[in-house]
Amino acid sequence: MTDKLVMDGAAFEAALLRVAEEIASQTSRASGFAGRLALVGIRTRGVPLSQRLATLIEASTGERPALGVLDITLYRDDLTAVAEQPIVGRTDLPFPVDDTWIVLVDDVLYTGRTVRAAITALIDFGRPRKIELLAMVDRGCRELPIHADYAGATLETTKTQTVHVHVAEQDGRDEVVLIG
Repeated sequence: MTDKLVMDGAAFEAALLRVAEEIASQTSRASGFAGRLALVGIRTRGVPLSQRLATLIEASTGERPALGVLDITLYRDDLTAVAEQPIVGRTDLPFPVDDTWIVLVDDVLYTGRTVRAAITALIDFGRPRKIELLAMVDRGCRELPIHADYAGATLETTKTQTVHVHVAEQDGRDEVVLIG
């Protein structure tokens, strides 16, 4: 197998800044959404990505979006295949979900099943006004009709390849690597 560096630290930061500006632009043009934007990181790497995006959006707009953390373990459609005793993380949505513009944040969009689980989990907490998706990498190969509203990068991949998104908070570096 061969590893190909798709995005180094500088390109990673530039992509984060670009998508943060896209979100800020979209939400500032929408009337009635002041103070009602929330970024919800899907565990695991979506969490630090959402935190960094919130900081970038705040620097751009002067207003920090609400932040949340979503664990989708019990909402997966492959739960029994994952582990006999799956480890469930904490979900933390410290804002009213009802009538909020929510951007789900994840590292890789692949089949769409993680996002489907995240939407199902989120709706158990209320009825958002709008749900959008930000994926650091959209690698295609969808099994469900789900798309990224914001993507740091779009890659053409095969099902035999793997995409690893490394974030400094967990991996000590920011980068995207294509394996295979």
